[in-house]
Amino acid sequence: MRQNTATPMPRGRPRSFDVDAAVERAMDVFWSRGYHATALPDLLRATRLSRGSLYAAFGDKHSLFLRALDRYIADALARMDVEFDPRNDPVDGLRTYLAGYVERTSGSNGRRGCLLVATAMELAGGDADVGRRVAGFFKAMEAKVTDALSRAKAAGRLADGVEPATAARVLVCFVEGLRVVGKTAPARTTSQAAVDALIGRFVR
Repeated sequence: MRQNTATPMPRGRPRSFDVDAAVERAMDVFWSRGYHATALPDLLRATRLSRGSLYAAFGDKHSLFLRALDRYIADALARMDVEFDPRNDPVDGLRTYLAGYVERTSGSNGRRGCLLVATAMELAGGDADVGRRVAGFFKAMEAKVTDALSRAKAAGRLADGVEPATAARVLVCFVEGLRVVGKTAPARTTSQAAVDALIGRFVR
């Protein structure tokens, strides 16, 4: 005798919202207000979710913040992969990378600041999950810059005495410093002059 096998029903209700879009909206709130100053009602308004849906999808405010921070970091590293595409000239890639920081640290863009830098100042010292992400991002950034500078050195494009790993550390500290100074909304020419002066020390 053939037995009828019931088709299993999906467990729970399907989500009727775009999770990625909700994370991006939450990221904008945390970016504008900071972690501690962001309240649950702020997140509910931004994500357009009910309290129950937000908790079901993300767990709690801290978990949602980590998702938003991961999104911000992934976007930044993906942008660097484009800038430092190994098929392109490494010095051109370095100039493009630095030009992006000039754009992001000048005028109103600079005043908005950097979510990662703000998070490092607010949370990294006392939140292990955040601290690991911030440290991991800086390490990954430094590795990508080191790789580009190594390719530039192999092509004879670095100035005498410039070592890729050391120069990469200087450049990472420099661009993150630009992020902090950018909160004062400097003119683009000011940021560009600083970039030109530094890169002139590293490349032929």
